[in-house]
Amino acid sequence: MTVSVFILSLLAAMAIGMPIAYALLVCGVTLMAFLAATSGLVIFDSQILAQRFVEGADNFPLLAVPFFLLAGEFMNAGGLSRRIVNLAMAWVGHFRGGLGYVTVIAAVIMASLSGSAVADTAALAALLIPMMRAAGYNVGRASGLIASGGIIAPVIPPSIGMIIFGVAGNVSITKLFLAGIVPGLLMGLAIGLTWWWLAKKENVRPGRKVPMPERLRITAQGGFAVALPVVIIGGMKFGVFTPTEAAVVAAVYSFVVGKFIYGELKWSALYGLLLAAGKTTAVVMFLVAAAMVSAWLITVANIPTEVAGMLAPFMGNKILLMFIMMALIIVVGTALDFTPTVLILTPVLMPVVLKAGIDPVYFGVLFIMNNAIGLITPPVGTVLNVVCGVARISMDDAFKGVLPFLCAQLVVLFLLVLFPDIVLVPLHWLMR
Repeated sequence: MTVSVFILSLLAAMAIGMPIAYALLVCGVTLMAFLAATSGLVIFDSQILAQRFVEGADNFPLLAVPFFLLAGEFMNAGGLSRRIVNLAMAWVGHFRGGLGYVTVIAAVIMASLSGSAVADTAALAALLIPMMRAAGYNVGRASGLIASGGIIAPVIPPSIGMIIFGVAGNVSITKLFLAGIVPGLLMGLAIGLTWWWLAKKENVRPGRKVPMPERLRITAQGGFAVALPVVIIGGMKFGVFTPTEAAVVAAVYSFVVGKFIYGELKWSALYGLLLAAGKTTAVVMFLVAAAMVSAWLITVANIPTEVAGMLAPFMGNKILLMFIMMALIIVVGTALDFTPTVLILTPVLMPVVLKAGIDPVYFGVLFIMNNAIGLITPPVGTVLNVVCGVARISMDDAFKGVLPFLCAQLVVLFLLVLFPDIVLVPLHWLMR
């Protein structure tokens, strides 16, 4: 009964057009009133709700969110994104379908800089779609490739999604970051191979083959941008800084490179970039705080135990249980955006994961990957909507274009379900 109250109150609030953060608060109030009326486990008190709301945002690791968002703003405004694309163009742009390979390489590198799927997709689309349209590429397919490349950002560190999951699920963010490297690279490889197969049908004009001296010059210019993920991952592996401190390093590094090395980041733009990062941070933090109210009441109402009871027949088979949970997340991800899905499902599923003996870091990586895939599935599909806006195409055309790459990402996801060591073995090696 409690599960039904939780789901119905949340869906009802969303159905009348209430923003997700407020819907979560309404869900929390409904749960508290239900528990007070039926079991006496809690007493309905608005002060408890306010206290839990404030405590939800009062978490040190969440400081990483504004700094990684700020690093993404500096990266785009300071010319780091453009130089990454130029670097990829210099090496693979002359191949058949070369701009597609440029997209994949640039998406992987940019994913390791910002951690934001929407920001990476917007930057890639703005830079590459005009070039691909002019070269004769199918714009729908090109848009689908860019969207599927953009969703690598929440998987490869630094990942804002993993920070939120780590806080909500009490899981080591450093381990989540390191465990996400191989799955993120596999996502890039999967869409690269899919593009190789599709590019055979593209009748496009290949790019200019860049002479080696010019390639080396462009590579040297882009080297400062490419060095950032090495600094962040290396620093965390060797214990130089925590993920929160890594976010500050990323913001400072991208500012220094964009301002003093590339010279493209203007003082006049600084206020606008800080404001944009602040606005996005406010949205994320409000969502987290509201979700923590519901998460506390979910625990008090013993909803995880009820869910565990429903999944009890599958507890003896970890792979089958993971398949069922991944299928559930896929369905929810089509209707909810990335952050709300993470915040709503984490307190429900994590007790089930721990009870079944599944490694929480392994589950977290697949959970985040699954939610990232939800960013390119209609009807919500935030990343798909971003690409549609930049490319000026319909959602139908964008979905047709993204479908082969979406299938490739799902294949990677279910391979990781079948073979957990693909995630766990590199993690153990990196943690040594």
